Amino acid sequence: MRSRSPRLKRGLTIAGMTTLSVAMVGLASTTSSADPGARRSFPGSVPAFVSAANDVGASSDTTVEGEVYLDLQDEVGAQRLATAVSTPGNASYGKYLTPAQWIKRFAPTKADLASVKKYLKQSGMTITAIPASREYVVFRGPADEVDAAFGTALHNYRIDGTTVSAPSKAPTLPVSVAGKVLGISLGNARSKLTRPSSVRQGEGVPGAQRSSTGVQGSGATTSGAAKATPRSQAATTSQCSTYYGEYKATMPSAYGRTKFPTFVCGYLPSQLRSAGNVDRLINSGYDGSGVTVGIVDAYASPTIVQDTNDYMRAVYEPLMSRFTQIGAKPADFSDEALCGYPSGWQTEETIDVQSAHSVAPDAHILYSGAFNCGGGMDIALSAILDHGRADLVSNSYGYTGEAVGNDVIRGQQNIHIQAAGTGIGLYFSSGDDGDDTVDLGYPAANWPATSPYVTAVGGTSEAINARGGYKSEVGWGDQLDKVVNGKYSSPLPGDTYGGGAGGGVSTVIAEPEYQRGVVPTSLSGKGNKASRVIPDVADLADPYTGFQIAIRPITDDSTLATGDLEYQTWGGTSLASPIVAAKMAITQQRTGQQLGFANPALYQQAKAHPGAFHDIVTPAAPQALSYTSAKSGNLYLVTLNQGGTLKTRTGYDDITGIGSLKTPNLAAALGSSQD
Repeated sequence: MRSRSPRLKRGLTIAGMTTLSVAMVGLASTTSSADPGARRSFPGSVPAFVSAANDVGASSDTTVEGEVYLDLQDEVGAQRLATAVSTPGNASYGKYLTPAQWIKRFAPTKADLASVKKYLKQSGMTITAIPASREYVVFRGPADEVDAAFGTALHNYRIDGTTVSAPSKAPTLPVSVAGKVLGISLGNARSKLTRPSSVRQGEGVPGAQRSSTGVQGSGATTSGAAKATPRSQAATTSQCSTYYGEYKATMPSAYGRTKFPTFVCGYLPSQLRSAGNVDRLINSGYDGSGVTVGIVDAYASPTIVQDTNDYMRAVYEPLMSRFTQIGAKPADFSDEALCGYPSGWQTEETIDVQSAHSVAPDAHILYSGAFNCGGGMDIALSAILDHGRADLVSNSYGYTGEAVGNDVIRGQQNIHIQAAGTGIGLYFSSGDDGDDTVDLGYPAANWPATSPYVTAVGGTSEAINARGGYKSEVGWGDQLDKVVNGKYSSPLPGDTYGGGAGGGVSTVIAEPEYQRGVVPTSLSGKGNKASRVIPDVADLADPYTGFQIAIRPITDDSTLATGDLEYQTWGGTSLASPIVAAKMAITQQRTGQQLGFANPALYQQAKAHPGAFHDIVTPAAPQALSYTSAKSGNLYLVTLNQGGTLKTRTGYDDITGIGSLKTPNLAAALGSSQD
């Protein structure tokens, strides 16, 4: 749980450009000279937060990780292909290239890569990793040699209480090398600020970290219906509910009433499926079989399979028998302190894997672990894309805002373009701090979710009834008010922010064609000034109506030793993203078609078959829950649907996009449109 004081939790960026969205910006400036020592500068590789006002002096980094993004052979052609193969009705729709075909046609040449590698090595850099697609080089070097190689100086910058390092002036390269390069990433900002988009129930409330050695609450049957609680075990009104409204608590009067549902213990796998009516498809044989869901996070949980299958046994669910792990081994892990340690990412992997398996129990889960949360994240994603190892990839991480540097974002966006061109759908969490005013002091949308080639996933607070059925949803945005001496401590809805789905308007990505006619101009703007708005879709994210996970927490980050199995309740758009990816996996199996980058098809269906989505609207009266801290016993009223400048509305909105998926309806609509 967060106070309203500004802070920066994850990373920063400025989005990349595309012919689908806007004209390219941030191109390297050219120095015309016959001088063999002439250099070309890359002003678009300087993050937007670099300014004299934020500068707190020379960086104390001794070693620096960097990344050089190379030019594609035909960037515009790659964009056009990605758009064509992803757009229903286009003659090229669904005619994806294989990874090898895409690399041969669009990837940087071997000669260009060799030139960049040679310069880096001659400058004292150590090459850390290069993807098979040759799109970028991750390297590391002593700070003074990095400064010399790139003609800049790393400084520290103070951003909302967080200190990060970045180039104080535009990096430069010799003209003989610069012509092969798109952008340069230097400094620790990316590694230090990239974090998962997950929020634990009661986060920030004293004594609120609730863990259990067993499944919390009375549980649910495999059909999603709540099991009856014996009278001898009847809960008090301060206890959590196993379904929405199971118990009610008496609270000080608010919104014209004094009775409020208690917070949810955490939904179980069967409830995720039953509320989404996914069981209807599973009972017809569509359970994700034959579809691979990729998941990218930093590091790796040493007990993910054991934890997941112990959980599935406890709730009588199918075991996870289709799981593969690739990526970094523990010996390769780096920058653990900057990234929040393997223990900080273990929960994220657990949420992703267990929720995806719960929704699509026979899908193949492929986990790609990054060696850090900087350049390693690109490598982990490329490890899937370059070899076509998955059909969809859930990415539950991101930055805060769009302030990394245009050149760098163009480089990352080329990875997204590759995915679209080869028929792999990318799903990115939209963030957990609403419009980011709590972090930045001003509204902002988050990269990479703002990329026009990924599906941005927002969040909801979801009510699931006693039978496991869908009851209602509102936009995820929690505001808490503590009860003291029978009264609320602040004017409603309170002064403690409990997290909320990210969303909003990009400052640099123009409106993609697929959003036109669906996103209202009051959000996007009009004509050539219209911008990309996120999210695209949404699903369960509120930790107070969250999901239970089973985890043996890492107790020693150096040895990766773990403790006993615990059950915890989590939310965040980190939960929504894998749920949506799993639902799309089942949808793909049902249609028999490789859906690839799904946004053009989803927005078409939003217009043609709006019944394929739950339209999340503002309720007639405010909705709220009673929450009791696990240890302190403090009582809070949690008011839902508090998005700040982000508002739910009829049709598209900037918290939930076009809504949450009605999976059977969407699968039927997509299947009929492709017949």
